[in-house]
Amino acid sequence: MIGVNKVILLGNVGKNPDVVTFPSEGSTPVKKASFPLATTEYRRRGDNERVEITEWHNVVCWRGLADVAERILTKGAQIYLEGRLQSRSWEDKEGNKRHVTEVVADNLLLLSKRQQEELRTNNPLMEILNNDTEPLGDLPF
Repeated sequence: MIGVNKVILLGNVGKNPDVVTFPSEGSTPVKKASFPLATTEYRRRGDNERVEITEWHNVVCWRGLADVAERILTKGAQIYLEGRLQSRSWEDKEGNKRHVTEVVADNLLLLSKRQQEELRTNNPLMEILNNDTEPLGDLPF
């Protein structure tokens, strides 16, 4: 039987991403961005009191997605994220066994309209696209 490891989260970034660049044997170094993501849900207790429950998730982005996360994510940003769970363990300096479960992101989408607008106005790529350019003429395709 085939298994499925799929995570979909909608939440708020807990702090600006921590970015680390690792040297690579190839020409391009490998980038990793990690940040906490808070997801909040509301439930009613037996006395009908509304209770807020917040869960924190460790999120990791690699390579190109790490570049995107570094450029667009800030503390408090609301995002939609797709990825998979990954667990790992290691021994710390004191010899204690440590375990962590992370969400390895495959895709993310910035949901805050205000932040999307800031990206549009402060993005150098948008400046290039909005400038008048020469028409390409007749293209063979």
